[in-house]
Order: sequence, then structure tokens, then C-alpha cells
Amino acid sequence: MALRPTLILLLFLCWTLPLIPLQLLLVKLQHPGRKWLPLYYHRVVAWLMRVKIRVEGRPANQAPVLFIINHISWLDIVVLSTVVPVSFVAKSEIESWPFFGLLSRLQRTVFVQRHVRQKTAEHRDEMQERLSAGDNLILFPEGTSSDGLRILPFKTAFFALAEQPVNGNPLTVQPVSLGYAKLNHMPVGRRWMHLFAWVGDEDLVPHLWRYLKSGPAEAVIEFHQPVTIQDFKSRKEMAAYCHQVVIEGLSDINAGREPGPRSLPKSRLGPPEEPATEESGDTLPPEK
Repeated sequence: MALRPTLILLLFLCWTLPLIPLQLLLVKLQHPGRKWLPLYYHRVVAWLMRVKIRVEGRPANQAPVLFIINHISWLDIVVLSTVVPVSFVAKSEIESWPFFGLLSRLQRTVFVQRHVRQKTAEHRDEMQERLSAGDNLILFPEGTSSDGLRILPFKTAFFALAEQPVNGNPLTVQPVSLGYAKLNHMPVGRRWMHLFAWVGDEDLVPHLWRYLKSGPAEAVIEFHQPVTIQDFKSRKEMAAYCHQVVIEGLSDINAGREPGPRSLPKSRLGPPEEPATEESGDTLPPEK
């Protein structure tokens, strides 16, 4: 049972280590390849980990885009990075993690300090600068990872980014549903979701090892209709809309259904039923 995960990790290191100095150079030189190398790198990593990725819908093609996505696992980073060049917003503790912190920096992650109010404006300014430079960003507005079966309320602090124009235009915000549909070619369901979901205080390495011992998997990403703040009365209303469509997408993924009709903003097709949300004020939400 230990042979397969050991082999996967060895191949992972053989693929990763030679590319680290190349990406360091691309980042230092501000070369456009710094955005694209992680895309192809993660496609190989997903193949090594035997994750098949099915994409429904299309990512918005006008950069920059703020992607709003539910969060289940460390595996989300690999899966999402195979589809479009992106950088993530993550808690500052990750920056100091051995090895994985380096990989995060190489993907130009924006690190934020949780529960530090005086840093909120500084973090938002950094994200605004990245968006103005044409970088796509991924936010996990639940503030932590979930169990993969439900979605926690979205905290709205980061949606303030959408209230500021980028290079004179409204920022494109695209909600996205991410789920893990199959394991060993069978529906995951409640019984096996723990192999994907990384929740609570569980250490990364034991969870990674347990996942690598399992069989081939299928992840599903559904890109929903992009919106801007002009479609809503407030950022709270935008957060409620994104929450609703992401729930609809995850529900279909977990049930093994094809994507059905989705809710639309009030300005386009009448009011969706909005779930209760939690406002986080000016405190940045945590991430796992």
C-alpha cells in the first residue's frame, strides 16, 4: 500500500525541483511565463495524482477576474491551477510552511494576516494592485475549508474589491463550484468524501498520504456566469448571489447530475432566493 504513494511523491519531486529555479527566475524578471508555467506544472501534478478534471462552463476571458470558489482541500490548489493562470489569496502562515510555502510564493500567492484589522487596507491595496496588473485572483470566501458536502456562509469583506473599478472598468467576478465526484470510478458520496476534505486541525502530511493511497479521482469545476458590482445593490447582495449559485453547482456535482439552470442576478432575471450570510466587517477571513 505504501509503494504507490511513495512512487508518486518521488515523481512529484523529480518534476518539481528542476522547475523551482526556472520559476524563481521568471518571477524575478517579471516575465509573462511566470503566470503560465504554474498552469502546465499543475497539469502534470494532477496527472501524477491521478485526478481527472472535468470543466463545465468557461472561465471569463477578460483579465483580471476575481474567482469566488468554495474550498474543500489542499487538492483544490492543484485542480484549479490546471484551468487558468491564477494566484491565490491565502493565510500568512502558509508562507512559512516548509517547501509548500515556497511553492505558494512561486505562484505569487497574496498572503494575508487573519484577524489583524490594521492590515486589512494594506492587503486590499496589494490585491487591487495585482488586479490592476492583469492578474487573476482566487478567493475562498467561506474563510476555511468545508466538508465537501455543504458550503459555509460567505464572508463579505473581500467582496469590497469588486466595488473598486480596475483600470477604469468594473471588476469581473466569477463564482465557481468545485467538487469531487468520483473515486475509483464510483460516486464519492458521504462515505469517501473525507479522503478529499481537509478540515479542522488535521495535519497536511497524513491527509496527503491517505489520499495518495486511494484510487483515481474525478474533480469537477463549474464556471458560472460572470457578474460585476453593477448587477447588484451592494457587495452583500453580490456575496449572496455567488453563494447561491456555488451551492447549486456543488449540489449537482455531489448528486452526479448534469449542470442545471442557475440563479441570475436580480438585474437580469428577477431575484434569486438569497441565503443568510455572515458579514465579517473589516476582518479578513481565514483560509486553510
